[in-house]
Amino acid sequence: MTPSAVLKKLKAFGLSLPATQPKSPWPGHDDVAVNDKTFAFMSVSSGDLIVSVKLPVTGKEVLQRPDAKPTGYGLGKSGWVTVHLTGEVQLETVKRWMMESYRAQAPKKLVKQLEAEQPWVAAGALPR
Repeated sequence: MTPSAVLKKLKAFGLSLPATQPKSPWPGHDDVAVNDKTFAFMSVSSGDLIVSVKLPVTGKEVLQRPDAKPTGYGLGKSGWVTVHLTGEVQLETVKRWMMESYRAQAPKKLVKQLEAEQPWVAAGALPR
């Protein structure tokens, strides 16, 4: 699957979560926000899929990856991680990062709504 096709799938996943909307403040970005707060910055550059997400729980672990670094512009200090994905992208892994970021950025009311509608989300499973 091409990086653009993967980005399209990830954006669709992000937009399937409660109260989300597309947000693209920069050319070439396909970002997703909840209540106007971005939770996934996504773009394709030089054949790589680049994803930045807020990971307050797994951030330190993800930063151990050779393709990951703290997000620039001071966001890394707040738990944001940028990953340059080359080759085969593990969709489920990136979706889990997006869910963690969504939960970090969404109002508690929306997270509770998601868990009430799809109880398995509270246990760490991805929304269906």
